[in-house]
Amino acid sequence: MQNQRRYAQYMTPAPIARFMAGLFPRPQEQELRLLDPGAGLGSLSCALFERFSAEPGLRHISLDAYEIDPALLAPLQANLSHCAAQAAACHLTWQLHGSDFIHAASELLASQSSLWPQPLPRYTHCIMNPPYKKLASSSSQRVSLRRAGIETVNLYSAFVALALLLLEDQGLLLAIIPRSFCNGAYYLPFRRLLLSQAAIRHIHLFESRNSAFRNQQVLQENIIIMLQKGAAQGPVRISASQDDSFSDLEQQLLPFEQVVKKNERQLFIHIPDPRRNPALPTPEACRHSLDQLGIQVSTGPVVSFRLRRHLLQEPAPNSAPLLYPAHFKQSRLHWPQPQGKRPNAIAINPETKKHLFPGGYYVVLRRFSSKEEKRRLVASLLDPALLPPNCQVSFENHLNVFHQNKKPLDKDLALGLTLYLNSSLLDQCFRSFSGHTQVNVSDLKTLPFPSRDKLKKLAANCDPQQKPAQEQIDQKIMELLTPSVLDTSPCIQTTYRTTTAIRRTGQNTTALP
Repeated sequence: MQNQRRYAQYMTPAPIARFMAGLFPRPQEQELRLLDPGAGLGSLSCALFERFSAEPGLRHISLDAYEIDPALLAPLQANLSHCAAQAAACHLTWQLHGSDFIHAASELLASQSSLWPQPLPRYTHCIMNPPYKKLASSSSQRVSLRRAGIETVNLYSAFVALALLLLEDQGLLLAIIPRSFCNGAYYLPFRRLLLSQAAIRHIHLFESRNSAFRNQQVLQENIIIMLQKGAAQGPVRISASQDDSFSDLEQQLLPFEQVVKKNERQLFIHIPDPRRNPALPTPEACRHSLDQLGIQVSTGPVVSFRLRRHLLQEPAPNSAPLLYPAHFKQSRLHWPQPQGKRPNAIAINPETKKHLFPGGYYVVLRRFSSKEEKRRLVASLLDPALLPPNCQVSFENHLNVFHQNKKPLDKDLALGLTLYLNSSLLDQCFRSFSGHTQVNVSDLKTLPFPSRDKLKKLAANCDPQQKPAQEQIDQKIMELLTPSVLDTSPCIQTTYRTTTAIRRTGQNTTALP
């Protein structure tokens, strides 16, 4: 366990290893060159060898296995030897590297631009469960990666980037990794590299956040992704299951434009869950960005520990309400809470002035949700009628705030925006590219919105101090998006028919088409 924490690596359960090996198509070559960086106990390599050893025509698999933990080298060697002894027609040879894959691969790639380049291995296949750990900007591994032309922030994305560059043309890479790379500014360089070097062939989702490594205290939301080096991008197969039993697996084939949207500068990777509903392109009624609507969103400016001496448990003269997530329940403001754990006000003075907003209507959205919460987007309306008249207001850092140049929103616009942010449609859209429990401002800026007029129409006949039932919110959204997108879009009809056919037949094949 101590070494596991040190090297940030988690062993692959046997059901996942067998499932991943089964995703590879039948090999056409007589010899395969396999890379397994972070090989651990060899479960992935052994599963792949078992998958291929009975294939007619395949004679030899050569393996390069990297494992930095010296305590695992002996059992890894024993597992590979046992696996090789079971094969009849196919021969397995391997070389174990007890070194840091990042340093070793980065050195190989960096040498290609020198006067004396080192021989570069080229692999037909790569299968991996890389370590998960943030890379410090000044770490030796970040320095090595930069020498190889790679900029990324986590061990797992570094492993994928390096392995991808070591594949031969049309080579296949299969990895089980966190899905945090699918969105966010920090992973943009990695997404650029991935999409420029390879085609996405298959992505598998686990519906439960901890189902992939349930016995190893891993709470990241993991996916399995298959990439093909230098291939033309086509449709992407998206599959999903509740857990690693894969007993309820469902899948659909989506146009690539539904996975990476056209003209999306951040290159977010959207992964709709086929277990919930077929993926739908953005309706024509929701084609606006926040910038186009003239609405800004910011993280609440008050960081409590930095302004602690200015915070007040109860409102006082010359103070302004300070709002935390705890002040909002059922999309409605409940302020003050004198018996609560959080302060209720902030003193108004030259040091806090820049953190204050004029009184009026705002929309706030929690930055964090619990790991298994049903909704990721939880928005509330700030109704100034529930605060002292003509008061300024401030927001704590765990809230995102929608405003107009740090000024309040029109009442109907704010109410309509609150309803739209709380819709099931937008929550599913957000979940398709974000596996985080954190909702970042950069993510909100990429979401599609209706026009200002349509948002105001959503507010018709709604009481700002009462949250409608979820069914009422979703019904209002559907009425807003009529005529039915499903009835009018051939692309969606095709997606719907494909998904329905798979569900009807109980198809459980996972190989590439």
